[in-house]
Amino acid sequence: MATTDSAKTMLKPQQRVTLTRDIRNVPEGTNGKIKVVQGLTWARYWVQFDNGQWVGSVSAADLVREGDYEEFKKRRAEEALRPKVEEKPAEAPAADAGGAAAGGAASRVPAHLLERSRKARERKAAAG
Repeated sequence: MATTDSAKTMLKPQQRVTLTRDIRNVPEGTNGKIKVVQGLTWARYWVQFDNGQWVGSVSAADLVREGDYEEFKKRRAEEALRPKVEEKPAEAPAADAGGAAAGGAASRVPAHLLERSRKARERKAAAG
Protein backbone atom coordinates (compact mmCIF):
# COMPACT_ATOMS: atom_id res chain seq x y z
CA MET A 1 0.00 0.00 0.00
CA ALA A 2 1.43 3.40 -0.98
CA THR A 3 2.16 5.92 1.73
CA THR A 4 0.06 9.07 1.41
CA ASP A 5 1.16 12.57 2.36
CA SER A 6 -1.37 12.62 5.20
CA ALA A 7 0.11 9.42 6.62
CA LYS A 8 3.59 10.98 6.56
CA THR A 9 2.43 14.09 8.41
CA MET A 10 0.16 12.29 10.87
CA LEU A 11 1.04 13.29 14.40
CA LYS A 12 1.13 10.63 17.10
CA PRO A 13 0.27 10.55 20.80
CA GLN A 14 3.01 11.85 23.11
CA GLN A 15 4.53 13.89 20.27
CA ARG A 16 5.51 17.49 21.07
CA VAL A 17 3.79 20.13 18.93
CA THR A 18 3.44 23.91 18.61
CA LEU A 19 0.17 25.75 17.96
CA THR A 20 0.15 27.86 14.75
CA ARG A 21 -2.83 30.11 15.59
CA ASP A 22 -4.69 31.31 18.67
CA ILE A 23 -7.30 28.83 19.90
CA ARG A 24 -9.54 29.53 22.90
CA ASN A 25 -7.24 30.30 25.86
CA VAL A 26 -4.05 29.17 24.13
CA PRO A 27 -1.94 31.72 22.21
CA GLU A 28 -0.09 30.94 18.99
CA GLY A 29 3.38 29.51 19.55
CA THR A 30 2.45 27.57 22.69
CA ASN A 31 4.01 24.12 22.92
CA GLY A 32 2.13 21.05 24.02
CA LYS A 33 1.88 17.29 23.86
CA ILE A 34 -0.64 15.28 21.85
CA LYS A 35 -2.68 13.04 24.13
CA VAL A 36 -5.35 11.58 21.81
CA VAL A 37 -5.72 11.26 18.02
CA GLN A 38 -9.26 11.15 16.57
CA GLY A 39 -10.68 10.74 13.08
CA LEU A 40 -10.20 8.57 10.04
CA THR A 41 -10.27 10.97 7.09
CA TRP A 42 -9.69 14.22 9.01
CA ALA A 43 -7.30 13.90 11.94
CA ARG A 44 -8.07 15.93 15.04
CA TYR A 45 -6.05 15.97 18.23
CA TRP A 46 -6.51 16.43 21.94
CA VAL A 47 -3.52 18.46 23.08
CA GLN A 48 -2.32 19.28 26.59
CA PHE A 49 -0.48 22.60 26.30
CA ASP A 50 2.36 23.74 28.53
CA ASN A 51 0.15 26.53 29.97
CA GLY A 52 -2.09 23.83 31.51
CA GLN A 53 -4.92 24.07 28.98
CA TRP A 54 -6.40 21.01 27.30
CA VAL A 55 -7.91 21.58 23.86
CA GLY A 56 -9.81 18.97 21.88
CA SER A 57 -10.56 18.74 18.17
CA VAL A 58 -7.46 20.66 17.11
CA SER A 59 -6.91 20.25 13.38
CA ALA A 60 -3.54 19.13 12.04
CA ALA A 61 -3.51 22.40 10.06
CA ASP A 62 -3.19 24.26 13.39
CA LEU A 63 -0.22 22.23 14.66
CA VAL A 64 3.40 21.71 13.66
CA ARG A 65 6.07 19.55 15.24
CA GLU A 66 7.80 21.47 18.00
CA GLY A 67 11.09 21.95 16.12
CA ASP A 68 9.36 23.03 12.87
CA TYR A 69 7.65 26.19 14.18
CA GLU A 70 10.34 28.67 13.08
CA GLU A 71 10.32 27.22 9.54
CA PHE A 72 6.52 27.43 9.53
CA LYS A 73 6.64 31.13 10.43
CA LYS A 74 9.13 31.80 7.61
CA ARG A 75 6.93 30.01 5.05
CA ARG A 76 3.83 31.88 6.24
CA ALA A 77 5.64 35.24 5.93
CA GLU A 78 6.84 34.37 2.41
CA GLU A 79 3.33 33.40 1.36
CA ALA A 80 1.94 36.67 2.72
CA LEU A 81 4.43 38.63 0.57
CA ARG A 82 3.69 36.63 -2.56
CA PRO A 83 1.26 38.50 -4.86
CA LYS A 84 -2.17 37.00 -5.08
CA VAL A 85 -3.03 35.66 -8.52
CA GLU A 86 -6.49 36.74 -9.56
CA GLU A 87 -8.27 33.83 -11.14
CA LYS A 88 -10.66 34.59 -13.96
CA PRO A 89 -13.70 32.33 -14.22
CA ALA A 90 -13.93 30.36 -17.42
CA GLU A 91 -16.31 31.92 -19.90
CA ALA A 92 -19.39 29.89 -20.78
CA PRO A 93 -19.64 28.89 -24.43
CA ALA A 94 -22.34 30.62 -26.47
CA ALA A 95 -25.42 28.75 -27.67
CA ASP A 96 -25.45 27.28 -31.17
CA ALA A 97 -27.88 28.53 -33.76
CA GLY A 98 -28.96 24.90 -34.20
CA GLY A 99 -30.88 24.97 -30.91
CA ALA A 100 -28.45 22.92 -28.81
CA ALA A 101 -26.23 24.89 -26.45
CA ALA A 102 -22.53 24.32 -26.89
CA GLY A 103 -21.16 22.51 -23.87
CA GLY A 104 -24.57 21.11 -22.96
CA ALA A 105 -23.45 17.57 -23.56
CA ALA A 106 -20.07 18.19 -21.94
CA SER A 107 -21.58 19.65 -18.79
CA ARG A 108 -24.61 17.34 -18.78
CA VAL A 109 -26.88 20.35 -18.31
CA PRO A 110 -29.93 20.14 -20.57
CA ALA A 111 -29.75 22.53 -23.52
CA HIS A 112 -33.12 24.13 -22.71
CA LEU A 113 -31.85 25.14 -19.23
CA LEU A 114 -28.69 26.64 -20.68
CA GLU A 115 -30.78 28.59 -23.19
CA ARG A 116 -33.13 29.81 -20.43
CA SER A 117 -30.14 31.01 -18.40
CA ARG A 118 -28.63 32.81 -21.40
CA LYS A 119 -31.93 34.63 -22.06
CA ALA A 120 -32.25 35.58 -18.39
CA ARG A 121 -28.73 37.05 -18.41
CA GLU A 122 -29.58 39.04 -21.54
CA ARG A 123 -32.78 40.40 -19.90
CA LYS A 124 -30.86 41.34 -16.77
CA ALA A 125 -28.14 43.09 -18.77
CA ALA A 126 -30.76 45.03 -20.79
CA ALA A 127 -32.59 46.10 -17.60
CA GLY A 128 -29.43 47.23 -15.82
